Amino acid sequence: MQQRRLRTAIWTVAILANLGMVGAYLWINSSNPPPYAVTSGEADVRSEFSLTDHTGRGVTELDYSGRWQLVTFGFTYCPDICPTTLAFVGTTLDLLGPEVENVAPLFISIDPERDTVENMAEYVAAFHPRLIGLTGSPAQIAAAAEEFKVYFEKLENDAAPDGYLMAHTGAIYLMRPDGSFEAVFRERDQDPERLAEEILVRIERERGSG
Repeated sequence: MQQRRLRTAIWTVAILANLGMVGAYLWINSSNPPPYAVTSGEADVRSEFSLTDHTGRGVTELDYSGRWQLVTFGFTYCPDICPTTLAFVGTTLDLLGPEVENVAPLFISIDPERDTVENMAEYVAAFHPRLIGLTGSPAQIAAAAEEFKVYFEKLENDAAPDGYLMAHTGAIYLMRPDGSFEAVFRERDQDPERLAEEILVRIERERGSG
């Protein structure tokens, strides 16, 4: 309950404190919109990466093999989309109950310049204890984004910390236990209960076919 209150507070404060930056940020993202609906089937999207998790351990997609991956991209200085999406993901994880053990929630940074291991550890802990933060070198981040077909771009902004923002795709990817693509969602298109239900149905279906 305390963890959920903290996520809600962070969500609210992030939105209110950054109203002066949100308009431009959302305009940037609207010119490169993510999919507008849940999409299922085969796609040229793969979970393949070599990154460092928020504990400092080098990991690849194989470290999460056998679990469904719930993947988002973003950055810790994100003024709006990332806090909102991660709060949403955290609530979804709570709703999965015991099946949360079968899900690996991954938050991949697209801002390696600022998103150190230490910063990622502090950031993801605010949203859910199971959330895994991943960062790496610019080349590693670019390679991971390419596999997920994620758009991101560094944009100068005098009002932002360090003078820049990172525009990026705001999608939530659901990847199968073998790392292949299953579906993509957007936070605003359904509530956490619906997303949890979508995940639970797929877990049960996979179990039944095994």
